Amino acid sequence: MGHAAARAGLRPEVLRLALRARDRVVASGLESRPVLTVIDYSLASRERRLWVLDLTHARVLAHELVAHGRRTGDDRASRFSNEPGSLQSSLGAFITGSVYRGTHGLSLRLRGLDPGLNDRAEARGIVMHGAPYVSEASVATLGRLGRSQGCLALSPVAAARVIQLIRDGSVLFAYYPSPVLERMPVRPEAGGV
Repeated sequence: MGHAAARAGLRPEVLRLALRARDRVVASGLESRPVLTVIDYSLASRERRLWVLDLTHARVLAHELVAHGRRTGDDRASRFSNEPGSLQSSLGAFITGSVYRGTHGLSLRLRGLDPGLNDRAEARGIVMHGAPYVSEASVATLGRLGRSQGCLALSPVAAARVIQLIRDGSVLFAYYPSPVLERMPVRPEAGGV
């Protein structure tokens, strides 16, 4: 998987942490699909920083733009939160849930699996959805993507495709250089993933 991901621009150290997070989720019995989504929030919003990886066939299924929360940063993300009302994105491992039609059309429920880091995602309404402010046109006009209220926003076209690829039990890992992510256990702990 490393070669295909590296050719698509996913750095080895980010992939390593994402695979380690996925191993924790698999060991807990929650993951049911060999698809891994990785977001590298250390990259600028105007760069494609979301990858969907097919772990069975070592292929990159998607490589897309993704917006971060309004209070997470301007073009570059720098602040993350698990708090309701923060309008910030969250880091760590998530498990994908069901699809529904919401305010932004087709949307995907996400459950945060890391206590204190993203475990309030459901209560905060943090989901994946499409948004018109995620586009090359936004980058040309603003110098960055528009920003969400903490959700993982993709272009409407990309969201429709990615949501179908990752729905119902795959792991999503959101990265930013953080000692907290480096210290995550390799195996699940009691009370968490």
